[in-house]
This record gives sequence, structure tokens and C-alpha cells, in this order.
Amino acid sequence: QVQLVESGGGLVEPGGSLRLSCTTSGHSSTLKSMAWFRQASGKEREYVSVATPGGGRIIKLSVKDRFTISRDNNTVWLQMNSLEPEDTARYFCAARLAGPTTTNPDDYPFWGKGTPVTVSS
Repeated sequence: QVQLVESGGGLVEPGGSLRLSCTTSGHSSTLKSMAWFRQASGKEREYVSVATPGGGRIIKLSVKDRFTISRDNNTVWLQMNSLEPEDTARYFCAARLAGPTTTNPDDYPFWGKGTPVTVSS
């Protein structure tokens, strides 16, 4: 069973930065897609970015100039710059063992509990 643990969330003013981390355990070989999703209060979960072990990256268009995903084996980070109030959400890390790269949350069987990000002055 793959366990994922996110960290790095918090309260930040608009224009500030945060770096989220996701560490994994319970799986010795390299995971396939690892992704960041977020869910704001009252809204559906949406993908933010996906990283594959081969270096492939997908990032949501609305954040591509501000957020960067990076990955080292089974650890993934999300660097978030120029944060906006609209980025306020709970951010989740997710992973899958096989299959094509996907941004559909239903395709990810393993999830962390999330880390809250609040952007407010």
C-alpha cells in the first residue's frame, strides 16, 4: 500500500510563495504518475500538475507561469509563486502505479490527506 504525506501548506499573503512536498512510503519501485490536485471549499477537486518518472510534466494552464512541479524518484514538490487568493484550497498529492499520464483524479488510487493553502492579506 502506498502512503503519501503532504507538507508545506500554510497562510501566505497574495504575491507570496509556498513549496509543497509529498513524500511516499510503502512502495519500493518507482511510481508512475505523481500529481498535485487541489480542492477549494464548495468546489470539485481539480488537477494542478502531473509529473512522470521520465520527466514528463503537465501543468494546469491557469497556473503554468506561477507553479512548477518537480520530482525525484517518489518524492514530488510543487513550487508556487505569485500566489493569488484564488489559489486557496486544500492541496493533495496523488499517485498511480501504472497506466498513461492522466489528469483525471479518478485514475489515481493513492492519495494523501492534503495540506491547506490559504492566500489572504
